[in-house]
Amino acid sequence: MMKLATQDAEDLTILSARLQDAAAKLGDFAWLPSQRRFAGVVNRLQWESGGKMRVRAGLHFDGVLGVKSQNVKLGADHAVVAILALNFTPNAVDDPAGVIEIVLAGGGAIRLEVECIDAVLADMTQPWTAIATPDHGEV
Repeated sequence: MMKLATQDAEDLTILSARLQDAAAKLGDFAWLPSQRRFAGVVNRLQWESGGKMRVRAGLHFDGVLGVKSQNVKLGADHAVVAILALNFTPNAVDDPAGVIEIVLAGGGAIRLEVECIDAVLADMTQPWTAIATPDHGEV
């Protein structure tokens, strides 16, 4: 079972790689403003073991000041999205505050305004064989 904690942009790139092609229903994400937390549960493709297995994993970001979305149908809780990457843009050079962008397949994105990078990804189940795996083609 994997558990990753991130506290800087370099850590976030590792987290992004672990979340590439993770699938989730929009209803499995929640912003908890009073706790300044954005959380979700995803079916993560286990790239670290060949990309043929999936595992249910919990993800949360702390220190979240605001959440915005782009090209995401709000209220469509059963709509399935796929995570392509996580990106961080600091507010200024050497500023820990900024925006974490969760880039979704199909052109959507969820943007988290954060005080700093503070995220955890933790596997919650045993892996199972993935029914389908993405084909990104040769680069």
